[in-house]
Amino acid sequence: MCIHLKFDHKKTTQALNYFAQKEGGQINRMKAIKLVFLADRYHLRKFGRPITNDEYFAMKLGPVGSGTKDIANFVTDGQEEEYSASFIEQVGKYEYKSITPVDNNVFSKSDNGALEFAYRVFGGYAPFTLAEEITHKYPEWKKHEEAIKAGASRITMDYVDFLEDLPSELDPCFKLEDQDREVVKEQLKELSAIYAF
Repeated sequence: MCIHLKFDHKKTTQALNYFAQKEGGQINRMKAIKLVFLADRYHLRKFGRPITNDEYFAMKLGPVGSGTKDIANFVTDGQEEEYSASFIEQVGKYEYKSITPVDNNVFSKSDNGALEFAYRVFGGYAPFTLAEEITHKYPEWKKHEEAIKAGASRITMDYVDFLEDLPSELDPCFKLEDQDREVVKEQLKELSAIYAF
């Protein structure tokens, strides 16, 4: 079962904007992309849906939301480009900055809580620590590690794998009991079915 959802570029832009503001107005792109992943993981596990609805890939530097990466790298067009350009702006090769306050109207209360969680728990880490030492330990990336090491550039990740427990000292991004895991799986199936129409 592979879950496909409808990417929300407004929430994603605002999540990236939020993390830039938490860093004092400017942030490393890779760090921000990892923080969005961790916020999505938390929200999915606790509330049965991610914030961004992005399509995630396992890549050399950990899990990457495809749409999140495009917005953070300023390689979008049309409505996505127009919207994101009014909130964030590229700075040098590896960073971007916030140019407009976060529009919290796009977020639910639980979305905000997940973003706050991700920054509170993981915001103090350097970009490569987040990428190579932290997100590489999460099971949804770990299951693709050998293929990545063998040369695969990216492999589609399944949201169901985000529900697996983390066999390490790292924060699981919300602890799930087995019965809750099954409930979230059903919620994901229902969401995927809705977006399929």
